[in-house]
Amino acid sequence: MSVSETRFVDIDGLSFHCRVDGAKGAPWLVFSNSLMTDLSMWNDQVAAFAGRFRILRYDQRGHGRTGIPASDCTMEQLAEDLIRLMDAFDIGHAQLIGISMGAATCLGAALAYPGRVAGLVMADGQAATPPGGAQAWDDRIAIARTEGMAGLAGPTLSRWFLPAHLEANGPGIAHVHAMITGTPLEGFLRAVRALQAFDLRAGLPALACPALMLAGAADGALPKTLTELAGTVPNGRFVEIPDAGHLPNIEQPAAFNAALAAFLERDDA
Repeated sequence: MSVSETRFVDIDGLSFHCRVDGAKGAPWLVFSNSLMTDLSMWNDQVAAFAGRFRILRYDQRGHGRTGIPASDCTMEQLAEDLIRLMDAFDIGHAQLIGISMGAATCLGAALAYPGRVAGLVMADGQAATPPGGAQAWDDRIAIARTEGMAGLAGPTLSRWFLPAHLEANGPGIAHVHAMITGTPLEGFLRAVRALQAFDLRAGLPALACPALMLAGAADGALPKTLTELAGTVPNGRFVEIPDAGHLPNIEQPAAFNAALAAFLERDDA
């Protein structure tokens, strides 16, 4: 029987907004959201997979309905949050799916807690802050401080989506725009620090679980980056999503879900 539940979980005094969907007793999936989004970014994936899996989604620190931390975030902290939420829901092991910041969060959790992770999906994310990345985030922080999150919405949508899809302005674009402008400014400022100076590459050769690297074909250098990353880990594979940018799960959900299904339902899962 499929059951849905919304719950708030306390981690060191910070309240995390969580949502569980799917069949009781089914294998667990845990989804981790990107910067400037919330757990609703995974709606299309929950609709596609809740019949076969039990799904935990949550809002990362400072995002959605989760509390705003008192200090800047680190990637290690974000990974620890994910594992502690698994503990709160009695999830012994799960397949982890993350996008952008969420991809790095899931990678960090898989490296630090190999016995808890049955599979890893990294979509449009990286294992380390790229060269020039810290300055790029400083530029976006400056916009947010002077213009608020609304000032970041337009430039962010232009980076994340193909021009034709932006021009069509479908429901997915409106949803992402609402998530960006709805992100608390202080939550963004705290969380973005985790992306400015992280490096998980040293642990990649020891990654214990199968890994799928996904990227929108139009997401800048990330298809090349994730192709190389898939070749670095022991059991990695790469899939490119055509006609998509930084959020292929929203821009091309059918293609994204097909690639995800092939991975989740592999023989060793």
